[in-house]
Amino acid sequence: MKYLLVAFFLVLTRPLYAETYHFVSINYLIEQEVGRIVLTEVYKQLNIKITITPLPGKRAQFRAKTGLSNGEIMRIFSYGIETPTTIRVPTPYYYLETAAFVRKDSQIDIKTAKDLQKHHIVKVRGVKHTNNITQGMKHVEDMDTTAQILKLVSKGLADVALTNRMDGLIHLEKLGIDNVISSQNLAVLDLFHYIHESQQHLVPLVNNKLIEMKQSGELAKLIAQAERQVMLHSQSLDPQ
Repeated sequence: MKYLLVAFFLVLTRPLYAETYHFVSINYLIEQEVGRIVLTEVYKQLNIKITITPLPGKRAQFRAKTGLSNGEIMRIFSYGIETPTTIRVPTPYYYLETAAFVRKDSQIDIKTAKDLQKHHIVKVRGVKHTNNITQGMKHVEDMDTTAQILKLVSKGLADVALTNRMDGLIHLEKLGIDNVISSQNLAVLDLFHYIHESQQHLVPLVNNKLIEMKQSGELAKLIAQAERQVMLHSQSLDPQ
């Protein structure tokens, strides 16, 4: 009887620990690469295997909201409102800084989101924080990568490139662009992990682990290590 109970318990618990869960991220963004490292370790500590597939933003959202994937690794708060079939893990584990990048000689001074309105803006397609800050603006163009939008500004073919500050700065260094600078932060936003509602049993597990890792200081150390790793390998993140 004892062995039957053990076998029954193993059958019940196997789906959580034996199954591999599949998440998506946005490709070519530095903060997402950091998130891929951090979240993989969080799940590893839960003895749960995951895979993460980088995709363009809109495709990633489609797969997450339809359940074709088990969720997205990292999005801002408003993503959960727009994508109600996903559940936001309540504890954020990273953040981003929305910044404007302009040519040094352009005399364009961007201090607030309102200052963007009269300029030709380029941003990466499907990224929520830059979608939100440019909502209703007329002269906004979507591109596929951070490298593309920074090159357009550098060449004078666009006025402002919008992206996460760290993402922009690393790509400027990588591309060897020295005539583009960043503004002060236009927004600082927490980043959350989102899980499709069909796998909602994962939410409290991941949330509790994030809280534990934050309180112990382990999460901060992991993030710092992931940032260093991504910076060292940034040459391989985005074709020039």
